[in-house]
Amino acid sequence: MRIFLLKSWNDDRGTSAVEFAVVGPAFIALIVGMLYSCWCLFALGSLHYAVEQGARCASVRTAVCSDAGTTVAYAKKQYFGPNVPTFTYAAAACGNSVSGSLNYSAQLGVTQVSIPLSATACFP
Repeated sequence: MRIFLLKSWNDDRGTSAVEFAVVGPAFIALIVGMLYSCWCLFALGSLHYAVEQGARCASVRTAVCSDAGTTVAYAKKQYFGPNVPTFTYAAAACGNSVSGSLNYSAQLGVTQVSIPLSATACFP
């Protein structure tokens, strides 16, 4: 009986499967979370770029961005991220101001997280 117990304690079969069962879900959740975070940061960067280009177009390229409607349409063309943001144009004290906002939603398996993103740019 004692020899059987010593052999069973030295048996390594199945340890990799147990280790993966413990570490695997946390590692996969970390990877998926990083992907959603990167996609959210890409959307935020694209939103900032779009409002900056829209404000610049309203100030410099007045033939293309002649009024609020064409400025908003130009800013929408400059956005390349997920979802469709809402852009607004206003003539402000600082110059031409363009604002954009959207709700980025991340589906995290059991729950869905909605993150509001916004950006504003003013170009003299």
